[in-house]
Amino acid sequence: MKKSAWILLTILFCGLTACKTGIKKERDMSKEVLLKIETSLGDIKVKLYNETPKHRDNFIKLAENGTYEGVLFHRVIKDFMVQAGDPDSKNAPKGKMLGGGDVGYTIPAEFVYPKYFHKKGALSAARQGDNVNPKKESSGCQFYIVTGKVYNDSTLLSMENQKNENRINDIFNALAQKHMKEIYKMRKESDEKGLSDLQDKLIIQAEKEGANLPEFHFTPEQIKAYSTLGGTPHLDGEYTVFGEVVEGLDIVDKIQQVKTDRGDRPEADVKIKKVTVLD
Repeated sequence: MKKSAWILLTILFCGLTACKTGIKKERDMSKEVLLKIETSLGDIKVKLYNETPKHRDNFIKLAENGTYEGVLFHRVIKDFMVQAGDPDSKNAPKGKMLGGGDVGYTIPAEFVYPKYFHKKGALSAARQGDNVNPKKESSGCQFYIVTGKVYNDSTLLSMENQKNENRINDIFNALAQKHMKEIYKMRKESDEKGLSDLQDKLIIQAEKEGANLPEFHFTPEQIKAYSTLGGTPHLDGEYTVFGEVVEGLDIVDKIQQVKTDRGDRPEADVKIKKVTVLD
C-alpha cells in the first residue's frame, strides 16, 4: 500500500458492552460478530473473525462508542481499496489532507495467513509503514476494504517467483536492522571496510537462512479468489485482515468509482453515518 500518514496500548475487551440504558449484556464471542456500516451511498454488512480477537474487540468498541459516526472514506483508489476511520475527517473542509488521525494507540498485528487474505471485500487494518513500524502494528481506528482486481494464473505465478526472489533481501534487511547502531557508527567514522565486511557477513547469513525456508506458493483458495473475485495479493502478510464484507459489495464498488482529488480523497464526501453491531 502506498505510504500515507496512516496507511491505511491496552485493548479494552468488549465481552461486556454498555447499552444506552447503562445495562451491560454479555455477547457470545464464540459466534462471528456482524456489523452494519451505514454510509451515504448505502449499507455494508461485515463479519469479524474470532481468530483476530484484538482487532475484533477494538472494532466493536469503536462502533459502540460512536467513533466512526461521521467519519469519511478519506482515501479511495479504484481497483485497490477504500479507506476510512480517521477521526479528523469528521466535518473536514474540502481540500483538507486527511489520514493522520488516530485514537492514541496501535494494535499488535494478528496475521492469520494464509487462511485470511486480501481478497475483494476483505476488511483490513491500516497502519504506518515499516520504516517507523517494523512490527506492522495496526492503526487503532483506520481500516480499509479491499476492492482490487482479478489476476490470471500467469501473473500469480510471476508474483510467487518475485516473492521467492525477494525473501533474501527481506531477511538481509531484517538482519541489518539489528545492527543499526553499529552501522550508524561506522558510517559516522567513514569506516568503509567495516561496512563492507558487515554487508558480506549479513549476505552470507541471509542466504543461509533463506535456503532453509520453503518456497512461497499461493494456496488453492487464494488462486481461486484472486483469479475470479479479485483482490490485492501483494498486501498479504503485511496488513492484518480481520473481517470481510458479507453484504454490500455493490456499495463498496460505488465508493471506489467516485471521483477523487490528487490526494485520493473523494471530491464529494462519502460519509459513514453509523456502525452498528448486529446481535
